[in-house]
Amino acid sequence: MKYKPANNIQDLQYFGEFGGINPSISDSSTYTFLSAKTMFDTFEGNAEGCYLYSRHSSPSNLYLGEALAAMEGTETATVAASGMGAITSTLLQLCQTGDHIVSSRTVYGGTYTFLKNFIPKFNINTSFVDITRPEMVEAAITKNTKVLYCETVSNPLLEVANLKVLAEIAKKHQLTFVVDNTFSPLSISPAKLGADVVIHSLTKFINGSSDTVGGVTCGSKEFVNSLRSVNDGANMLLGPTLDSFRAASILKNLRTLHIRMKQHSQNAMYLAQRFQKDNLKTVYPGLKNHPGHESFRALMNEDYGFGGLLTIDVGSLDKANELMELMQQENLGYLAVSLGFYKTLFSAPGSSTSSEIPVEEQEAMGLSNGLIRFSIGLDNDIERTYKRMKKCMQIVGVL
Repeated sequence: MKYKPANNIQDLQYFGEFGGINPSISDSSTYTFLSAKTMFDTFEGNAEGCYLYSRHSSPSNLYLGEALAAMEGTETATVAASGMGAITSTLLQLCQTGDHIVSSRTVYGGTYTFLKNFIPKFNINTSFVDITRPEMVEAAITKNTKVLYCETVSNPLLEVANLKVLAEIAKKHQLTFVVDNTFSPLSISPAKLGADVVIHSLTKFINGSSDTVGGVTCGSKEFVNSLRSVNDGANMLLGPTLDSFRAASILKNLRTLHIRMKQHSQNAMYLAQRFQKDNLKTVYPGLKNHPGHESFRALMNEDYGFGGLLTIDVGSLDKANELMELMQQENLGYLAVSLGFYKTLFSAPGSSTSSEIPVEEQEAMGLSNGLIRFSIGLDNDIERTYKRMKKCMQIVGVL
């Protein structure tokens, strides 16, 4: 039986405290107890259903966490104030001084910088590898390796990680396999393919309205409880707390994710195919010439397509900037970072979201300064959008 992640979200049913069809928002930073013993038990983690302090948990955040865990097929989840809040807390919880991480070399710039520049302060080091080559992944593992980390679809090069193969490597070497699934919610379900921990930036497709920053860590109850521990939990002690009002807002938007992802994917596929026919250097996992196309197809939940991200390489940063500025002027989208908005967003990642990565390393991984990353929007008439984009490309001399 195929896994249907949207069904798991739809089957959740919450009532507000007055019978509202949306759960009530917990507008409190702290919570009262009817007895001192219950407060003590809650501090010890032994009082199910009791709330202590919003940095630890709150009803609104738990509702959202439950829905995201249902989507990913994990036991539970805990939300954070940003995607980076989820990533950094997860990795710091899993690693101690002297430990080692094997990571994909093509990850979000913030993640790369955390692994390259920040976490070594704690004597935790990372080897960056080509995640599409399992032999290189395995060769990088040492006796001190604790975590294998990757993105399902990498930012910004859209490389596809073969999660089944990587999960087997992680299991063989007793590593915790952590997957950032931000680019492919619903399309791919990493936990069902062997991932131990699944992370999202909720800021992107899951929320979908570019008005909220948030993150989530989905995993086992044991691991998520460790993140919340008042004694040594990274989420509790570092304090990346998601505001209850924002959690409630994301939960509402999550209910339409399946509809939005289908449209994002459909539009991106249309544009990728047309751009490719125009002989533009186009990368999209849905194209048959994409190196990871067959891997994605083998892993995917087919209802939701190949995602809303594509890239084209126009040869130079000047040309990329000229094209993006014109497309924004023509109301084809926004020259902006991030993704998952109803309008198309475009940016040159080499000088924006991946600018933290040294130029020589960008070149080694194939990230050129003429690369434009598109987060394709929910346009109803995508043919019209294509024709207008093509006209812009002709004006600036890309076509």
